[in-house]
Formats: sequence, C-alpha cells, structure tokens
Amino acid sequence: MRESKGYSLMNKFSHIYVEQKALSHPVTGYILERFPRAVKVEIQHYKDVFNRPHQDYRRQKDSPKLILAVKQEPFLYQGPEVCEDFGNDDFYYASCVLNCLYDCDYCYLQGLYNSANIVVFVNIGDFFEAVGKCLEYGSLYLCISYDTDLLALEGIVPYASKWIEFAGRKQNLTIELRTKSANYGAIRGLKPVEQVVLAWSVSPQEVARRYERQVPPLETRLLAAKAAAEDGWQVRLCFEPVLRIKNWQKIYADFVDNVFATIPADGIFDANIGIFRMNKEQFKRISRSRLDTDIFAQSMMHSDKGVMSYAEDGQMKDFMYRQLARYLPEEKIYV
Repeated sequence: MRESKGYSLMNKFSHIYVEQKALSHPVTGYILERFPRAVKVEIQHYKDVFNRPHQDYRRQKDSPKLILAVKQEPFLYQGPEVCEDFGNDDFYYASCVLNCLYDCDYCYLQGLYNSANIVVFVNIGDFFEAVGKCLEYGSLYLCISYDTDLLALEGIVPYASKWIEFAGRKQNLTIELRTKSANYGAIRGLKPVEQVVLAWSVSPQEVARRYERQVPPLETRLLAAKAAAEDGWQVRLCFEPVLRIKNWQKIYADFVDNVFATIPADGIFDANIGIFRMNKEQFKRISRSRLDTDIFAQSMMHSDKGVMSYAEDGQMKDFMYRQLARYLPEEKIYV
C-alpha cells in the first residue's frame, strides 16, 4: 500500500473512527481489513470528531486518523467561481472524501476544516444516485477530487476506480479526476473512458521541494501523466497554483519546457493556468497559524471581491499563457 518512494500509507491511521450508521457498510469492512492493527472507535456522528473545537491542524497532519461516515444530502455542490469550469455551464463537484494525504503549504483545506483527519463517506452509491438524477435534466461536468486526492487514496478505498467505472455507463457526464499523485498504476488496468479527464497538477521542482510536502516529485507525476496519455486517457495538465517566488519567470519558463520535453504536446487533452488565489476568510485564518511559510505574506497580496491573490495576477497569467502557447493551441489553454 505504497503511493510513492519513501511514503507508506501503513505509517498513517493508527485510529479509525466509525459512525454507528457506517459499521455494517461494505466499504467500511474493506477499509478496516486494510488496517487490521488500527484501533477502531465507534462514534455517533463524524462531526463529533471532525468539527470539534480547539484542534491543532498542524499536529494532526503528522499523524492523521481516518473517520468513516455516512454522507447525508446534498451530495453535489455548485462549482465555486474561483475554480475553472472549462467552458461547462453545469459545473458541480462531489466530496466523497474530505481532506488530503498531502501537506502543501498553500492548500485551502487548512483554512476550511478544523481537522486534518480524513473523512471517507462510505455510501458512495448515494453519490452515484444523485448524479443519475441530475443527468435526467441535462449534461453535467463533475469534479470529484477537489477536497481530496482520490488517486492518492486508491490504496485505502478504490473510489477513483468506482467513479471511472460509473462514468463509463453514463452519457452527458464528464468527470474530472484531479491529482498530484504518481499512483496511475492503481487504475492502469481500467479501459480508458471517454467521459473521464485525468488531470495532473504540476509545479516546478523549486516549488514542489519548498511548498509541497509528501507530494511525489515532479518527474514521477509527469511520467504517470505521460503513461496515461499513451494508454489513451484524456490528460489535462493543471499549472497551478502559480506562485510568485524569486526568479519566478525563469523558473516557470524552464518548467514548461521540461513538462513538454517529457510529455508530447499532442498527447495533452488541454491545460489550465491558475495563479495562487484563495477565499479571503480562509486566507486570513491560515495566515494566523502558518508562520513557517511565506505563502501568506500579506505584503505580496491584494483582495478583489473576497479573493486574495497577487497584485501582479494579470501579468502572471499573461506570462504563463505565452509559455503554454508555444506548445498548445489557444483552444486547449484555459486561464
């Protein structure tokens, strides 16, 4: 159960909290079998553990616990404005897992949740049923891995595979599975599905080493994306968040060249550019506790309609667009 070199899931999850409603669920049984030495703790409701006050998010990241729960409605949420919709009007996301294995300095989840523990909603079938009902009224573009990294978690619970198999049975549905994982091998046995876009978030090594703890190196992510493209999957590259680090223009220009030296441009479905941005309230909350990183330096930021980003946001977008336009046609680049 290993996601990348030097990082084993078996080092995590010494305790697993299980809602009483989730005890008899097949997914619960599957997960508990994966962690036979974990201490099982029965609880009434996942929020009793996940939402309790005065938790230390940073300490919990060093030793997260699993929480198995039954999700109640709603199962689908309208896509937020700060996220790219790739030209889709009916843009939604689903959170069948809350929180991520990785520990990126810039992650908005640390400002969204009190807890770094990971919640798995075991009633995945109810999510599928909600999507099916939504499709009765038209097409749907659905992101399934915004509040987590499902591919990285595939060794714990095979939700990435389940979503892919579900999408293959539906018309008018497009699913984006976004990841920083190199764990493509976990789904490589599946036949590529036209309704699924596999999206890899990529950053320069200078950014990854400094701000993306526990994330697989850029090279292994690129090789995973390349293998997926060669196997016939629609592969999206997500150049985000673009950070205004020292010498960022040269670093990101060299980075784009490196990406397309590894992955042929004609094998890429599309790409998007996202300059670092975050909800203002989440930004303020995180900045009070993250004195160990310069990501949240107020002097570099400005607020626009409740969203924090760089004052040079526009110039940074233009620069990144020009770099990508050397390799991809205009219609494949989203900003």
